[in-house]
Amino acid sequence: MFSNDTKIKVGILRGGTGEHYTTSLREGGNIISHIFENLSDKYQTIDIFIDKNGNWYMNGLPITPADLAHKIDVIWNTSEHPSLSVTLDNFSIPNIGKGHFLKVLENNNDMLRKYMEEIGMQMPRSILLPLYQKDFDGPREKYAIKKAKEVFEKFSAPWIVKSFTPNSNMGVHLAKTFGELSEAIEDGVAHNKSILVEEFIAGKPSSVHSIAGFRGEDIYVLPPQNLPTRRADFTADEKNKIINFAKNLHKHLAAEHYLKSDFILHPRRGFFLTSIGFLPDLKKGSHFDQSCEFVGAKMHHIIEHILEKALDEKI
Repeated sequence: MFSNDTKIKVGILRGGTGEHYTTSLREGGNIISHIFENLSDKYQTIDIFIDKNGNWYMNGLPITPADLAHKIDVIWNTSEHPSLSVTLDNFSIPNIGKGHFLKVLENNNDMLRKYMEEIGMQMPRSILLPLYQKDFDGPREKYAIKKAKEVFEKFSAPWIVKSFTPNSNMGVHLAKTFGELSEAIEDGVAHNKSILVEEFIAGKPSSVHSIAGFRGEDIYVLPPQNLPTRRADFTADEKNKIINFAKNLHKHLAAEHYLKSDFILHPRRGFFLTSIGFLPDLKKGSHFDQSCEFVGAKMHHIIEHILEKALDEKI
């Protein structure tokens, strides 16, 4: 048992400017809770909050980024602000999180698609409909039909329509007709969200998690299992292909610590990457939790590995 003076101080950076503010608050809070509940004998969590105006606070008190270097051993950055990782690096503060390039890729499907083409990886066709603005987009009552026409001209039904921001209150719609597409877009407008419309790919959906340096492997992939949360039944050959898929993607993205790859395996057309993520879902019973259990690991084992790796790299 470490005393508070000898515990490793982990700053959880959350908030910041931009539309991912609320998501960052929640994800950062989940990390704080998980470390406190499972690793508090060795690590002390410190809440570092950035408000919507860009002001920094540590445990509720104002602070500057330069001062953090003397108070924190490592920072887990959940903010989506692209320049924060550069700020932390400039002050030589060990940090976990995606760099500027990966943040851009995660939030820009067109750029991600072009980058995936370099390794022959497919993605569903998609179109992003930015947040509705009356001055720019015209009358609200005509907006959904106008945008549905734009989608219709780009690729045919069926379509997946969802919020571009994860974990929003907007539902996920499968639209098979022009009318359903228009109604789904209207739902996004009603929820005041940017809307992502994707080509629907029929096949086996799943997620796979990869961790750099875990259990002595360059890239360790939690073997894809037929988990209750994902009903797809994969053959042994398909599982091997999924593992190679995850490793190639992890290397191509140069993900420093953790990567979640969401994909669909089409019976004839092969793999389609649908999304990427760089922060594990730490909720009990999550796909990540179940995947860990299948290999005899706990989620906090991987969290501790990530923390240790970040600290070792800065020594």
